Amino acid sequence: MVEFLNTEGTSYKLNQLIKNADHEIVLISPFLKINQKIKNLIENQDRKRTTDIKIIYGKNELQPDENNWIKQLVSVRLAFCKDLHAKCYLSEKEAIITSMNLYEYSQVNNYEMGIYASKENDPSLYHEIYIEAMDIFKMSDELKITIEKVESKEDKKVETKQKHVSAKMNGNKNKTETGFCVRCQDQIKLDPMYPYCKKCFTSWNKYKNEEYKEKYCHICGKTTESSKMKPTCYNCYKKHKKDFNFPM
Repeated sequence: MVEFLNTEGTSYKLNQLIKNADHEIVLISPFLKINQKIKNLIENQDRKRTTDIKIIYGKNELQPDENNWIKQLVSVRLAFCKDLHAKCYLSEKEAIITSMNLYEYSQVNNYEMGIYASKENDPSLYHEIYIEAMDIFKMSDELKITIEKVESKEDKKVETKQKHVSAKMNGNKNKTETGFCVRCQDQIKLDPMYPYCKKCFTSWNKYKNEEYKEKYCHICGKTTESSKMKPTCYNCYKKHKKDFNFPM
């Protein structure tokens, strides 16, 4: 049975949809300025590494903070659809069609309406929504995020990967937020428990060999013999073993 949603109901159902998804989330919204609560829910899903998250937007360029946040998420695929006007959010179990953008202002200040449908109670309607959402994604241009994060007004623009890491480590008590993929050396969020970029993690995940030899240190980015089990060079491990969680 279809359920009517007001502004508060839409926000609540959207949070629950993201939180309770098992393996798929699709977020379609022309405008993106995601509030921190939804970011936290998406990050929790990203840590599971089992949920495919698609975000489609279309009306404005993303701000550097949004770009940089999405860039560090392994499970998120971002796409741009220039003629997008629909707002639709769904998982493998439920769907929301609404006037509400995935935009913080809309969720706080606007009067919004929407409808909610579950796959269990309305399988035919859910299927139609899902097919249309997939068609929009297929027609969109999938993007690769390349914008560097500006930490503060005083920070200088990053010119090289190594300078970025060194500056962060010297300015934050030997801790850094940016690391490197142990397979391709692309910049990613620093987390020794997950030392791969999206593409390389997908490749590694086919066999899940934690001792498979990789090429780079996850922390300094220098060439070294590494692996999922041992993602850093010895010097970085020795220097940062108290700062981060390591696989072993």
